[in-house]
Amino acid sequence: MKLFFRKSGEGKPLIILHGLFGSSDNWFSLAKVFAEQFTVYLVDQRNHGQSPHTDEFNYQLLTDDLADLIQEHNIYKPHIIGHSMGGKTAMNFAVKHPDQVDKLIIVDIAPKSYPVHHDHILEGLHDINLETLTSRTEADQLLSRQVPEPDVRQFLLKNLARTSESKFEWRVNIHAIDEHIEEIGAGMQYEGQFTGPTLFIKGVRSKYYAPGDDESILKLFPFAQFVTLNTGHWVQAEDPKAFAETVFDFLNGNE
Repeated sequence: MKLFFRKSGEGKPLIILHGLFGSSDNWFSLAKVFAEQFTVYLVDQRNHGQSPHTDEFNYQLLTDDLADLIQEHNIYKPHIIGHSMGGKTAMNFAVKHPDQVDKLIIVDIAPKSYPVHHDHILEGLHDINLETLTSRTEADQLLSRQVPEPDVRQFLLKNLARTSESKFEWRVNIHAIDEHIEEIGAGMQYEGQFTGPTLFIKGVRSKYYAPGDDESILKLFPFAQFVTLNTGHWVQAEDPKAFAETVFDFLNGNE
């Protein structure tokens, strides 16, 4: 699959993978910061953003999509940053292709299975009738019935785009996500280890980590380091300055 991506900057390649319901747009500001030192590939994963939509959706496919991108564009041993779902893609890729990754940064996700917890979001998105929708304000009001947090609604509604006929469309494949949400919560799909430099960045208020996760991580990523920032799950959006400093320190060897 040919994924949509934006390329910027010069230097060592750095691939950035967004999370579920996200897109490359969410990382645009940070990508400009990282492009000061790296060649940044800001990617839309399948069923998100401007990349193709398919009925199939799982980590084997997302891992293969990333492998195809790297091969097609001759990207040699990139650093990879992945947040949440993107972190799972990055971990699976690094374990499956350990010789194709330089340094790995995983943002607020662990290599384990998670119970389905996006039901209310999917219900809220399904409640928005695109055929009759007249404005983003109306979409926000409809979504607020299931998603009371304004910042989460703002994040989700970035996926709402105008068509050439002045209608609305989703740039995220809600049907595929709904059908395969349990697979997106799944644990690792490949056995093995990635023994390269790895950094796990956590949010102190996030619910994605539990006691014992560090030990499980070290079995797969034996040289992993851990940094905790004063954020929730969306670490890079809630404290972009601290996040960027942490990334630069790690990638530039100042661990």
